[in-house]
Amino acid sequence: MSLLLTGATLIDGLGGDPVANAAVAVTDDRITAVDASPADTPADADLVDLSGLTLLPGLIDAHVHMGHASEMQAVLTHQLSVAERAADIFRTLRQTLDAGFTAVRDCGGIDHGILRTVGKGMVPGPRIWASASPLVQCGGHGHLGSPFQAPDESFAFRVRGLTAVGRISDGRDEVRKAARECFRQGATFLKMAVTGGVVSIADNLDDTQFSIEEIEVAVEEANARHTYVTVHAHNKYGVRNAVKAGVKCVEHGTGIDEETAAMMAAGGVALVPTLAIAQVLTEDFEHHGLPPQIRERVCGTTEGMISAIEHAKAAGLLIGSGSDLIGPKQDRRGLELALKAKVLSPMEAIVSATSVNARIMRVADKIGSVERGKLGDLIAVDFDPLTQPELFDDPERVRLVVKGGKVVKDTRK
Repeated sequence: MSLLLTGATLIDGLGGDPVANAAVAVTDDRITAVDASPADTPADADLVDLSGLTLLPGLIDAHVHMGHASEMQAVLTHQLSVAERAADIFRTLRQTLDAGFTAVRDCGGIDHGILRTVGKGMVPGPRIWASASPLVQCGGHGHLGSPFQAPDESFAFRVRGLTAVGRISDGRDEVRKAARECFRQGATFLKMAVTGGVVSIADNLDDTQFSIEEIEVAVEEANARHTYVTVHAHNKYGVRNAVKAGVKCVEHGTGIDEETAAMMAAGGVALVPTLAIAQVLTEDFEHHGLPPQIRERVCGTTEGMISAIEHAKAAGLLIGSGSDLIGPKQDRRGLELALKAKVLSPMEAIVSATSVNARIMRVADKIGSVERGKLGDLIAVDFDPLTQPELFDDPERVRLVVKGGKVVKDTRK
């Protein structure tokens, strides 16, 4: 199957100037030519006229939780069946693809069953790179359930083949075993919580979690698999511990200051801020079914992440893009680009959600830019992203989605 996409203004995801009236050829699942001519395209190629639209690489959300697609309180109180939880996940996967996100990095919540189901094309969804069960310490961020339950009872919320929950691992030996189990679940990288979190019950944002020695074990196991560790972190002390241990990415990053950013730069550590979830929780907290004490924790996280982005940019860090949306309403992934465009520039926001995310995820040879040889993941929007980046927050403005050379959404008139 071949496509010739013509007439659009091209933003290639690498930060270059937009190219008017572009022509991009896709054969099978690969981009075969940019600035294509008829000679670059088979005679039987389908012509896709994108006049008046803007063509971009498929967007990447580098911090998602597909397994947390149901109302959280209903899950924690066992009010939902496995069938309902599965339906919520499949709906969220479809919404993600329709919003123009052709790839995601799942930072905790699904296991190999979802990866296989999407990979086989049994349900529509983006390409997924996943961490399976995040590594958490007892009583730390990601340790679900009531404090009146025994620690191991948190795994009652897990559904093998569908969802994954925080893997409690205290001490070097438990961290090593948990890391290896994550890879058995299909993980392509590891995720650890090294500070308290917003959606937590038994910790505070300024707590540090896991010792440097424990984090080093996860890094060692990731290195053995030729991959990396990313960490949930909301204060500079937790970030510094993780950097010393050898992690390669930090999620959220509130509390990062100039000194911490310099440490990250020296260690080649990237940052993935998550502005969208902070705004969504502020606007519509009740919808998520979270305990009321969590509302107070949301305050200040936006300002903290904006400050972290500014320090990260000054230090030359890779700054990625992640929404961190949870719950049954995950249709605002594009909000992350809209918010980041206010802190960086609209072009930098686009690059963060395309080629930079691909670099952070170590898949830049496959996705993240419109270049010959890359996978044919492309989207077309009916607005100018450089002057109206706020419209990324409206999935309906994404008119065309191509994944692997196949048109999976087309609402052009």
